[in-house]
Amino acid sequence: MEDKLPPKKDEALTKSGSVKSIKVFKPEEILVKLNYLSAEDLAKAQSVASRDDVVGYLLQEKKITKDILGQAIAEYYALTYFDLNSIAVPKENYNLVDPSEAKHLRFIIVKQEKGLIEATTDNYKEVDEIKKYISGKFSGSKIKVYFSLKEDIDDGLKTYKGGLEKRLEKILNSEDPNFAAIYFDEIVREAVEEGASDIHMEPNIEGVLIRFRIDGVLHEMARISHEYYENLINRVKVLANIRLDEHYRTQDGAIRYALDDVPLDLRISIVPIMEGQKVEIRVLSDYIKNLALADLGMNDANFQLVDKASKKTYGMILTTGPTGSGKTTTLYSLLKLLNKSDVNITTIEDPVEYRIVGVNQIQVNPENEITFARGLRSIVRQDPNIILVGEIRDKETAEIAVNAALTGHLLLSTFHANNASTAIPRLLDMGIEPFLLASTLNLIVAQRLVRKVCQSCKYSREYSEAELKKLMPTTYKKYFKNLPARLYAGKGCPKCNYTGNKGRIGIFEMIYITEAIQDLILERASSNEIWKTAESEGAIKFFEDGLTKVISGDISLEELLRVAPVEGKDDSVYARKI
Repeated sequence: MEDKLPPKKDEALTKSGSVKSIKVFKPEEILVKLNYLSAEDLAKAQSVASRDDVVGYLLQEKKITKDILGQAIAEYYALTYFDLNSIAVPKENYNLVDPSEAKHLRFIIVKQEKGLIEATTDNYKEVDEIKKYISGKFSGSKIKVYFSLKEDIDDGLKTYKGGLEKRLEKILNSEDPNFAAIYFDEIVREAVEEGASDIHMEPNIEGVLIRFRIDGVLHEMARISHEYYENLINRVKVLANIRLDEHYRTQDGAIRYALDDVPLDLRISIVPIMEGQKVEIRVLSDYIKNLALADLGMNDANFQLVDKASKKTYGMILTTGPTGSGKTTTLYSLLKLLNKSDVNITTIEDPVEYRIVGVNQIQVNPENEITFARGLRSIVRQDPNIILVGEIRDKETAEIAVNAALTGHLLLSTFHANNASTAIPRLLDMGIEPFLLASTLNLIVAQRLVRKVCQSCKYSREYSEAELKKLMPTTYKKYFKNLPARLYAGKGCPKCNYTGNKGRIGIFEMIYITEAIQDLILERASSNEIWKTAESEGAIKFFEDGLTKVISGDISLEELLRVAPVEGKDDSVYARKI
């Protein structure tokens, strides 16, 4: 029997007015139940997106908006939706209640006036408790509690904490003998909450600079004294199981870290510099956010190419691009899609960045003679259906990979090339026979990461012909037929650290290996010839893929041009015959 929807806001939910008795549904299910989304759109999203990020896919595909999502959830739980992005909460409101209680119950006071207190929360199960707590602080006042989305509540609750540097100072002032452990925990916690991919601890003459890389850009977060830095480094070394007494050599390690019962993988690198030891920590956050192809920003045409290539039982799918372009993320997203109970998947990686249940993952270890080439030879004897090679770095690994793909295995790997078309000449230049490459290569995915416009401070404005001409002197008329053009950018706000950008998305070039491309491989054609043929078959350049995201408001034109300039000569050394 289908669960009944709760009564409307002006009706009693239960005798006590509590919402606790209402069955909890996933947000996407609520959207369908309240007719904000069709069952067909939900089914498509569930088939494409990861199980826990269906809503993210729906937002990306513009099937819903954040306001619709918030309105639907609030309506289901008989609350009123409050958009925290539409109003600046006065700073003094954060001093009205105990921060620990506000964070525990997950509410923010948005308005205070005589006889009335208004708050908002995502904790719909504890509305009664929130009202009870606020009533105790403001006796005689009427209390109204609204509903806001979790990510907006999270951003608001950060204000209770103060800056990282102040919190670190407070830890030191507490004179806790275990301060180094608390110190490190606070830094990691802040990095996770800010969505940082890397933590840098950099000693210099004046002190130690702590910086986070967020959306590909470094941000200074705190400065601490040299006096306490040695304790912090020792804490990192102990957790990473590396030598404490070594100060003049590079050291690498890894930490499996539990933060509020959520496991994290931290990859540690320590190098000696003039002022001491520099620490770099890579935060591997697969436990925080499930990876899915739908999250990466592929358009429907590109997604169909990846889907088509991945359904083949043999051949190679290569992702190319510079370091930090998201190549490994794309492959892991694809692995999650392919990870079924009836297939054997084995990987050889350096390092193993994300752990996937059901996938056999091997860590490269030269000390034990486990290299990409040796490991790949062993994997082939393990009866795999799908093989992932972390990176094709040399001729030996490339040859074994090609032979594995030729003998009935689907092989995925990353490869360093500037774009999709230069990957083929590079592989041929490494000594791979053209007839073998033509027979095994299925798809080349080249990618870059660009920063997304912050959705909290996003605005649109008209770009005049003069502005576009300055940005794109010889090509602006080709891409912008109607002038002026209305495009999007971010003004800058607390949620994006006043950068105007928050989060990243991929832009792609793809070459699906057709018979025409196979013929060019056999002829050892140049990258330019390969691309012209691919383009005639529907392939588009980085800029053109990114431009659709500019027009839809996902990224700014300036950001796209920073990462994928549309003008300039092709300086690729592979734009020639081999």
